[in-house]
Amino acid sequence: MELKQELLGRIAHRQIVVGVVGLGYVGLPLAVEKAKAGFRTIGFDVQRDKVELVNQGENYIGDVVDSDLRELVQQGMLHATDDFSQAAQADFIAICVPTPLDDHQQPDISYVENSAKEVARHLRRGTIVVLESTTYPGTTEELLLPILEEGSGLTCGRDFYLGFSPERVDPGNRQYKTKNTPKVVGGVGRDATEVIAAMYRMVLEGDVLEVSSPRVAEMEKILENTYRNINIGLANEMAVICDRMKIDVWEVIEAAATKPYGFQAFYPGPGLGGHCIPLDPYYLTWKAREYDYHTKLIETAGEINRAMPQYVA
Repeated sequence: MELKQELLGRIAHRQIVVGVVGLGYVGLPLAVEKAKAGFRTIGFDVQRDKVELVNQGENYIGDVVDSDLRELVQQGMLHATDDFSQAAQADFIAICVPTPLDDHQQPDISYVENSAKEVARHLRRGTIVVLESTTYPGTTEELLLPILEEGSGLTCGRDFYLGFSPERVDPGNRQYKTKNTPKVVGGVGRDATEVIAAMYRMVLEGDVLEVSSPRVAEMEKILENTYRNINIGLANEMAVICDRMKIDVWEVIEAAATKPYGFQAFYPGPGLGGHCIPLDPYYLTWKAREYDYHTKLIETAGEINRAMPQYVA
């Protein structure tokens, strides 16, 4: 409780230094918003070219306003580095690294694991660590927590707080950006959840929903992306059927979309949009095997979607 009150006070007075690991389409917009909210921010990336661009005030992400980045760098509110020893300066560390699949459609969690090991080497009492990368349920508590405790000698919940808050980024969306998109937070313990949520509320305009655990937040994100994957698979299968029956699938979808309830329009095409939707559902498929469950619907949708490039061509 003492640590919680200490951190809530420092958050309220903007005395927290933020670290963002991974300066891609998720990390850089988050770093910019943290800095704009008055928190001195350090961006970490292993790619030297990204580090140099940020420190020159040169933007390379569409959802970031060029002038915002330039001004924040000039004001000293944001700088980037590939030196992870500077993580020792950060009070709040968000991990926003890729979570791809390997050649066998298995989760490649190496970026998250390596980032956690780097953070652990410089972790100190009072630090808040949040994973934002989309991953399988259990990653935060089964993978990150042991790495952070063993690498630092500190105890989660007593010496530092840990949680999961999934990124919600839709590149190119003109209405919803990092700042105004609702956020979900699940911490390891109630105190962690409250502190992490308080930090995001200081930065974001969107609602912040607190859930009971990291596993709920991790599963929620997988549900979001699996929902899209499966419904796009349905749209793709309808496109193939309509083509054979000489029916215009676009007219069909347009007509169905006039229903004001119970239907949301999804559209066929050669790709699913973005890099997350084709990949993330397989994190759940992989994890479900531990519980002796075969995710039939997810895998069937994947088969339909993977066949579409050849069909369209």
